[in-house]
Parts: sequence; structure tokens; C-alpha cells
Amino acid sequence: MTRIDTLKNGAQEGEERTEKFTTLSDIEVKQFYTPDDIQINYHKDLGFPGEFPFVRGVYHTMYRGRLWTMRMFAGYGTAFDTNKRFKYLLEHGETGLSVAFDFPTLYGYDSDHPLSHGEVGKCGVAISSLEDMEVLFNEIPLEKVSTSMTINGPAAIIWAFYIAAAENQGAARKDLRGTIQNDILKEYIAQNSYIFPPEPSMRLILDTFEFGTEELPRWNTISISGYHIREAGSTAVQELAFTLADGLAYVDAAVERGMVLDAFAPRLSFFFNAHNYFFEEIAKYRAARRIWAKEIKQRGSTNPRSMTLRFHTQTAGVSLTAQQPLNNIVRVALQALAAVLGGTQSLHTNSFDEALALPTEEAVTVALRTQQIIAHETGVTDAIDPLGGSYYVEWLTDKMEEETYKYFDQIEKRGGVIECIKKGFFQNEIAKASYKYQKEVERNIRKIVGVNCYKTDQDNEINVPVLIVDHEVEKVQCERLKKLRKTRDNSKVQRALKELEKQAKTETNVMPYLIDCAKAYATLGEIRETLVNVFGEYQPKDWF
Repeated sequence: MTRIDTLKNGAQEGEERTEKFTTLSDIEVKQFYTPDDIQINYHKDLGFPGEFPFVRGVYHTMYRGRLWTMRMFAGYGTAFDTNKRFKYLLEHGETGLSVAFDFPTLYGYDSDHPLSHGEVGKCGVAISSLEDMEVLFNEIPLEKVSTSMTINGPAAIIWAFYIAAAENQGAARKDLRGTIQNDILKEYIAQNSYIFPPEPSMRLILDTFEFGTEELPRWNTISISGYHIREAGSTAVQELAFTLADGLAYVDAAVERGMVLDAFAPRLSFFFNAHNYFFEEIAKYRAARRIWAKEIKQRGSTNPRSMTLRFHTQTAGVSLTAQQPLNNIVRVALQALAAVLGGTQSLHTNSFDEALALPTEEAVTVALRTQQIIAHETGVTDAIDPLGGSYYVEWLTDKMEEETYKYFDQIEKRGGVIECIKKGFFQNEIAKASYKYQKEVERNIRKIVGVNCYKTDQDNEINVPVLIVDHEVEKVQCERLKKLRKTRDNSKVQRALKELEKQAKTETNVMPYLIDCAKAYATLGEIRETLVNVFGEYQPKDWF
């Protein structure tokens, strides 16, 4: 009898903790894996780091050459408040900025709009004009720092504010580095901070692609995001499949518009979640690189940079618990480790108190130190793709790819990404996965420490300091807006808005006109309404 037979025979009923072991994507996991479980042609299926199909990493030296960017997501209150937080983070070793906007900004409303009441500055920073953007980055030289902005529906407008603020600092467009999320398809699928219908929204995104390629060559004009899909309750497989499907839809639309694939594709970037099932997350990142490389090559790319899937990772906010919040430090550390072992290019680590409120300075410092400890004390950065060649990891990478292509087939049969959005396909798939997971937690099939096991009598008490955003923020912001409207050149504002409306009705790229509106100090809400007059607003159907 072989050693394998002995191990198999040893798995008698009752000897294992559960009848079936599965990942969060419901992929069944065997006892162990052997060479018989994988069929790999090394050069074809894996390759070397920095070489097609980029499974082992997008750069030849990876973290041996340069560590990932430590980019902490931050934003609350007024632009003055968040400017202070940015400076604090930079002083404590952060290497890139990431802006969190409040709900009114995410939906394109000014802080004094009736729908903004009670939400100003609560879950992010309030930005209603170029004046706010100038305050946000006051004394932070934008030609020297990389900035990521999580904004989608009004992304082109916010980017126009940023470009105008940078130019007012004296920075040249060609020197600006950073990313706008700008991924509207996943908004319809998961997060719902959309404004316009899908078709004009796609037009605006392609305008940013085109403008960025010509004017801001170091800027990533989109971060194709699985993060919010996962936070909405999807599985890891759904996150991977739906995100890459969105990305390919953007690519195909840009090529159809007449853009050259290898001109814009090198500046496409991605944004993934890092959840709790450690090895599934690592396999997800590795599979993502291989699928993207193959798909872009099949579309005619000859530039390796177009085929490289570069991505930012954020640890899973949805996995954080209000009960026993210090446990979240451990969750975040393991999720961050998975992202690093999976080859991320930048990383945000959530703070342990984020299930309760926006993070305090102490909590965000611990989160940043978590990355720094992984980078400098663990040794995991010394070898590139150190889990490459593991029978289990390679099998799971292949399985993630296989399941992703099954979803691709379903999407194609339903008419593509936009048709699937309109029919509610993605939304229903996520809802079913989310419901299944929640039932497993409530039935103790999936154990969450401090929630359905290892509980204490004090778990419902808030025993850590939390950040409270004062209601006065809204009053201050509204007063500043009122003053701006009185002191700016309103005739110049109206001319800029009128010209924007005129150009939006044509096929002209509107980015230059958005920048003109920004420099005239037109507000976010005013620009939004101008475009709504042309494009209309999106009204989703009830799919359930």
C-alpha cells in the first residue's frame, strides 16, 4: 500500500471535524494535493515573474526591487480635517494617498443639497468644488505624491477638480500620478453610486481614457473594482469573474470607439478585496493575472505592459466585527499577508474600529504598522511568489480560472455585461451568495470568532475610542459654499456650464470642458445637473 493509499484509508468517518471542507466560493477542498492534481506546463501556464502570463508577478524583481505602495484610505469631515489626516499619514510612513469621499460627493450632490442633509463629511470628505480640492491638498505637492480617488458616478468631474488644483499649484499634467476608480459598471452591479444611465456613463469613462492617454500618461484612468462586488456579498469567484468581465467590456468599448489597445491598456488598473479564506485569495490574484494576460493578448496586444494586471488591494471591511474589535487586527494582518503573497501593487489595511466608526488616529496607525511589519519583519518579500509550485495553490489557481470562464460563458449568452446589468443577472447572483453565507454564519457552519463562537458578556459594549464627526461640519461646509457662490465670477461659471452642455450633446471629449468648469469654480452639483440635462438619470429596475 502506498503512502497516499494509507492517508486516504485513514480518513474514516468521524475522524475529521466536518463532512465537507469548502472555500468561501463553495469549492470543495480535499485532504491534501499531489502532483496528480495539477497539469502544468511551467513556461506556458506559469512563466517567470515579469513574463507572460504573469501568474508569478507583474515585475521581474517584485518586492525585492520595490515594496508595494502603502496607501491608506482616508477622508472625513471637511477638506481641512482630511488634509490634516493626510499629513499625519505621510509623516508616519504612508507612501501614497487614497481619498474617501462622503455620500453626497459620491452621488454628485453639493453639501447644501437637501439630499445631503445629515451625511456631509460622515463617511468621507465633503468635496463640492475646486476650492475644497485645493484645501484638501494644501501644502501637499501633487507632482510628487501618488493619489488614488475612490469615486465613480462623478469621477470625471472630481478628476477635473484634481487636475485644476494641481495646475494651480504649478504642477504639469504629465507629472501627475495616481488613479481614479471610475468603474461605473460595478456601481450598477454592487455599490449603486451611479448617476447617469450605462451608455452615457461609458462615454464619460472613455473620455477619461482618451484624455489621460494624451495628457496624463502616468495616471491610471480606471481602477476596475472587485472590492465592492465582494463587499456586497459575492464569493471570491464572482468577484474575480465579474471584475474581469467589466474590465474586458471597457477594453472592447474603447477599441470600438477607435482607440488603440496598446495605447490605453497599460494604464488600466484593478482593485481587489482580501477576505478571510487565505489560500483562495492568493489563488484569486494569481488567476486574475493569467486570465487578463491571455484575454488581452487574444485581442491583439503586442505590448507586455498591456497584458499585466496591476492591482490595489484593500482588506475586507465586511469581515470586520463590532464585537471584540481588537480581533480585527488579526483578521486584517492575515488578509494583508494574503494580498502580499498574491503579489499586490498597493495595499490598504482596514483599522480595527471600522465596524464602529471612521478610524481614529491610533487605529489607523496600527493598520499602517501592520503593513510595515509584514514588509520588514516577516521575510515574505524576499522570494517572489513563494507559494508558487504548491500543489494546493496551483490547483486552486486553476480552479478559480475554470470557474471564472464558466461565468464568462453565462455573461456572453445573456448579451454581455451591460445587458446582464439591465437584466439583474449580477445582482441576483451576488444576492444568492450573500444569503447563503449569512445562513451559514447564523447556523454556525461558518464560525466568526466573537460573533457566533468564543463570545463574552462584554461583546455588545463599545470599549474602544471612536471618531465622531461633528454635525457642525455640515454647517461649515454649507457656509463655505454660500460664500463661494457670492465671490466667484458667476457669468464665467454660466458660460463654462453652457459650453459643457453644448459639447456633451456631441461626441466631443468633455474632459477639457469639465476642467474649464472646475477652474471657473462651478460646483460639483452644478456640473452634475448640467450633464443630467443631457444624459438623464439612471433608474434601476426591481429584479427580485
